[in-house]
Amino acid sequence: MKTVNDHELVMLLKDGCHEAYAEIYRRHYALLFSHAYKRLGDKELAKDLIQELFTNTWEKRELFVLKSSLAGYFFTTINNRIVNHFLHEGVKEKYASAFSSFASKEETRSDHRIREKQLAELIEKEIQQLPPKMRQIFEMSRKEHLSHKEIAERLELNEKTVDRQVSNALLRLKAKFLLSLIIYFLFET
Repeated sequence: MKTVNDHELVMLLKDGCHEAYAEIYRRHYALLFSHAYKRLGDKELAKDLIQELFTNTWEKRELFVLKSSLAGYFFTTINNRIVNHFLHEGVKEKYASAFSSFASKEETRSDHRIREKQLAELIEKEIQQLPPKMRQIFEMSRKEHLSHKEIAERLELNEKTVDRQVSNALLRLKAKFLLSLIIYFLFET
């Protein structure tokens, strides 16, 4: 088989000749491996791609059409496989990156929701510690969204008293909340 040219080897290959296939493999493997390894930088991957190329050549031998040289055919085919590998790796990398970014954003959103809930609980706890009348006025102002005048009318109080109670409640809450917030962030994070 060593003296048979590439065109004759292909004709024998198409007929299912194992010796022709083995000769084609012997003639082209080393150069293909060297080329693939230089492009990929990974011996095992280069071997795998070449193995796939030769396996595919054997499996589709009846359909094999040689238009130029066998070496040219193999180099073109291995280059296409290398390009496909890099494209596939690029897609995998983009997918992994997108997934990682999505997971990170979802984790951040979840973390923000948890902290938001904790903060709301902390604020509510501080509101509940206000004196009863002050708390009632403050909740009517902030939760029921009533004006100071409406609160004064409902509770039969002077509007200035309502103004003072809301202002005092805000001052107390700011002071307590600031201290609680500092403690929370010091010990929770």
